Amino acid sequence: MATEKILVVEDERVVARDIEKRLKKLGYVVPASVASGEEAIEKVAELRPDLVLMDIRLKGQMDGIEAAEQIRADFNTPVIYLTAYADEATLQRAKATEPFGYIVKPFDERDLHVAIEVALRRQLSETAIRVALEKEKELSELKSRFWSMAAHEIRGPMTSILGCAQLLEHENHNLTEERRREFLYMIQQSVRSMDQLLNDLLAIGRVEGGSLKFDPAPLDLEQFCQGLLEEIQFSTGLNHPILFNKQGDCENACLDQKLLRHILTNLISNAVKYSPQGSPVYFDLSCTVGQVMLQVRDTGIGIPPDAQKHLFEPFQRANNVGKIPGTGLGLTMVKRCLDLHGGQITVESEVGVGTTFVAKIPQRQPVDIQLEKTSTR
Repeated sequence: MATEKILVVEDERVVARDIEKRLKKLGYVVPASVASGEEAIEKVAELRPDLVLMDIRLKGQMDGIEAAEQIRADFNTPVIYLTAYADEATLQRAKATEPFGYIVKPFDERDLHVAIEVALRRQLSETAIRVALEKEKELSELKSRFWSMAAHEIRGPMTSILGCAQLLEHENHNLTEERRREFLYMIQQSVRSMDQLLNDLLAIGRVEGGSLKFDPAPLDLEQFCQGLLEEIQFSTGLNHPILFNKQGDCENACLDQKLLRHILTNLISNAVKYSPQGSPVYFDLSCTVGQVMLQVRDTGIGIPPDAQKHLFEPFQRANNVGKIPGTGLGLTMVKRCLDLHGGQITVESEVGVGTTFVAKIPQRQPVDIQLEKTSTR
């Protein structure tokens, strides 16, 4: 049974009641019936009907064509004209408003039903096309911005490398050994920065392209986390002790190790990077039936509220990071890897106090995963 709402705009009360009766008989909902163009615009704004049946000759200063034009422009609501007048001038004015139908009175119930159904289906099709075009435009703009930012991020390290190389070439005889080492160190750091950026881009590209698969397997999660923390601690030094705490039975988890490594490496490395020297980073692992919770907390610079809204978008970095290096891709990768797990992430942060990320990942039993893999072979 139809549930679409249809607004009737007709200044002849007897005719309006007849139309209402026919529409209800056909199963449509008639939320209101009005007699002027001004009232029609007000009711469309208030009720948001799916369709408007509009008489052309109406009471008031505005006729049906003017009202339909404004309704179409302001609300994109389809309009079908109902009129006893079909002269050429009126028809041309009506056509200019791009109506979804034009029925000449008197009409029978079948004609009315067909006109309404055609108009409603056309509206659905046009809406779907418009949404698809908007998404395509949004994707195109995102890709353009993505590669523009990527080029910008690569250009910085390349400029540093070129500048240092030129100074070493032309001023080498005037440079002290210590100064030469500084330039070589800058070159090395720039190369590492570019390498990290390219790795992040390739990883995100694999996720977006569908080549990075979700492949969960049985895992001793506590042992995995301890090993990963040792690697991170070795690379960051002892200036930021990483304090690990575990709750629950984490020896029989079923997760994707590769994706989990991306998640934890980015979250913990960020906590280290944006914290003052000597301050600890806290990593809590909690395992319950059906869920793993990962919490990473620091006492670093914090994230401003406006930056938190765009935290997981590519190349988004807060305006308080200063000269701390970064690509703005790490948290994007974290979000994508969690999406593949069916997990979610939340953040609480205060500038100058610190940041806490909490990732929750649902778990399935290893036997369920094995059955799923077998069924897809």
